[in-house]
Amino acid sequence: QVQLVESGGGLVQAGGSLRLSCAASGSIFSISALDWHRQAPGNPRELVATFTMSGTTNYADSVKGRFTISRDNAKNTVNLQMNSLKPEDTAVYYCHALEGATMRHYWGQGTQVTVSS
Repeated sequence: QVQLVESGGGLVQAGGSLRLSCAASGSIFSISALDWHRQAPGNPRELVATFTMSGTTNYADSVKGRFTISRDNAKNTVNLQMNSLKPEDTAVYYCHALEGATMRHYWGQGTQVTVSS
């Protein structure tokens, strides 16, 4: 079992920055990838950024150059630094973990990010 708890969401003006953190606990040794997804009202959930255990990172085209995903091994956290935020980045952001051996998915409770124009 893996537990994920997000923090760091909030309200920011366009052009501003926010940093999201996701604290992982439980069977973290079983995690093969950690990533951030988001879901805006009326839209499907979409992948924003991925950090694999091999150190590879990938980003959605809409956030490349503005968002940076990173991992703090000492704190078992994965962070999402979001710069140059746009109103279209407004969504609930979810942390997600994939358990490699079982392909089981784990989700955090979500944190709201609102970008005002």
